[in-house]
Amino acid sequence: MTLPPVERHISVSWGPEEAFRRFALDFAKWWPRKTHSIGGPKVKEIVLEPRVGGRIYEELVDGRRFQWGQILAWEPPGRLMFTFHPSREPSSAQDVEVRFVPEGTGTRLELVATKWENWGKDAAKARKGYHLGWGYVLKVWAGRRDAGMLLLDGLAAALTALQVFKGGRDAAIARAGGEIARGA
Repeated sequence: MTLPPVERHISVSWGPEEAFRRFALDFAKWWPRKTHSIGGPKVKEIVLEPRVGGRIYEELVDGRRFQWGQILAWEPPGRLMFTFHPSREPSSAQDVEVRFVPEGTGTRLELVATKWENWGKDAAKARKGYHLGWGYVLKVWAGRRDAGMLLLDGLAAALTALQVFKGGRDAAIARAGGEIARGA
């Protein structure tokens, strides 16, 4: 079953060059690792390798790395495309296309995520979650905190507490797919 894409957008005052740089080259600086990562507080760094074929991954403080995706198109300042499968195997990846469209003196970022069928029976649920998730992530990137985000931060804290009850972050990490072999 093919599901419609997740489509999100946000406008910022920065020009396309600055918007692209802030999104792609500063990815590790703004990405909400506390709420949107495998390791949460155990994340040492988030990496986006800036080239076609480059990887997107998180590295934990213990040295393990988990791949989230791979760069498919690197076209500054107008377009970036990557696969995305945090905590899952690459076969379940979505394709995410991000366009940086001039809008007056600023930029409109347009994000489209497709290939939900790769999730199998969980596709509809995943799509719904990612629709909310990408909205949150883009607001973080744009520097816009609102009451809804504070609520999501509170829910993330509650989920973290639940994870501790169910075996902790270590159990979630152990279940995660996409681990990169050491030395790769």
